[in-house]
Amino acid sequence: MKEPVKFGTDGWRAVIGDTYTFENVRRVSLATAIVFKNHKNIKNGIVIGYDTRFLSKEFAHASAEVFASRGIKVLLTDSFVSTPTVSLLARDKKLAFGVVITASHNPYKYNGFKLKDSFGGSMNPEELVLVEKELQNIKTVDGLEPFDSYKEKGLISFFNGRQYYIDNLKAKINIDVINKSGMKVLYEAMFGAGQNTISELIKVDQLHNVVNPYFEGGAPEPVEKNLGLACKTVKEGKYDICIVTDGDADRIAIIDDNGDFLDAQKTFALLLKFLHKEKGFTGKVVRGFSASELIKDYCLKYNLELETVPVGFKYISKKMIEEDVLIGAEESGGIGIKGHLPERDGLFNGLLYLEMLASTGKSISDLKKELEDEFGKYFYKRIDVHTTEEKKNKTLELCRNLKKGDVIAGKLILNIDPLDGYKLFFENGWITIRASGTEPLLRFYCETKGSDETLNVLNNTISNFNL
Repeated sequence: MKEPVKFGTDGWRAVIGDTYTFENVRRVSLATAIVFKNHKNIKNGIVIGYDTRFLSKEFAHASAEVFASRGIKVLLTDSFVSTPTVSLLARDKKLAFGVVITASHNPYKYNGFKLKDSFGGSMNPEELVLVEKELQNIKTVDGLEPFDSYKEKGLISFFNGRQYYIDNLKAKINIDVINKSGMKVLYEAMFGAGQNTISELIKVDQLHNVVNPYFEGGAPEPVEKNLGLACKTVKEGKYDICIVTDGDADRIAIIDDNGDFLDAQKTFALLLKFLHKEKGFTGKVVRGFSASELIKDYCLKYNLELETVPVGFKYISKKMIEEDVLIGAEESGGIGIKGHLPERDGLFNGLLYLEMLASTGKSISDLKKELEDEFGKYFYKRIDVHTTEEKKNKTLELCRNLKKGDVIAGKLILNIDPLDGYKLFFENGWITIRASGTEPLLRFYCETKGSDETLNVLNNTISNFNL
């Protein structure tokens, strides 16, 4: 029988009650405990946090029991927290690693298991492979004592992770300049773990800031199609900005003062410009494979070193640990900032946006226009196509055979980058085709400059592959 637990680009995720069960959470926890039993920080223990999903707290407690059964001290958050909170605690408390019970932005029926390393970022893929391998030897987990027994022995202790995180934000963000600006701010929590956090720091109105594991039947993903109410509220309420975070509050989206969704590429570019120009940050810029060429143009103009890595924030995180990185970002709204964490943090980045508006005295739409005046207009879109495994593999085979000079969607291919999937460059843009490693799914990304041809190129490309 095929092992139901597989770590993807950001942890293990599965449907609750199907393969995401208490038994499998215990198995993964035990495999992790065994693999890292000799970690240099294991005597300091680990941290476990959880989000607002169905049974997340209970799954976290079940995981804690397993680690405690192996003599590993567990610092367990006393409420739901964001994923960056767990990363922060793992690093600051010099712990061996962190566990987050979350399925991030996935639909309500999913839950997950993320592992965060001692440096405060995503765990190395090679280490996750070791956990998967060890898992093959574990069929059941027996001999556990009751939760309270481990508490009495001092192996499990509760910690106010939320307050620790808030105090960290206070120390890094200029809260005074934000509060004095008089900005009208909206925060869309998407029923996720970020709710009622920045409201402790600034005056802010909130949407969906209650615990609802059903997420109104949707997914807490900060993409335009899910943010109709937030865009409408900004327009009608004349807000200066809306900050949006996903289910575990590590990803960010921005809605500008006109109530328009700011795509993740411009969100990245505006933060890069603010950190570089206004705050004087130095260092390398790291982008995910499917990120915008606008970032490349900015780096070329201002002589900043740029490196492109495969999709998955773990690759960006690795660079942030090993090198001097100013900012690292992926296509989906995950951004890591120098001096904070080698990790995505939606709330921290949202507050940086407020600091940017307060210190420059400009609106998001003003800053966006300045960027367009300097570099031109970029248009970006992504379409995910659910298909069969057979069609997915056939599409990849056709992509492998493409070459410079071929035509796709009416566009002459000028160059091909196969770093992670296939990125096909044409005269005024590019299209990328990537396959999911865990399901029969193909992702198509497109960017055009000057005029918005993205949807046309995407649809024609998908049609070319008979999908």
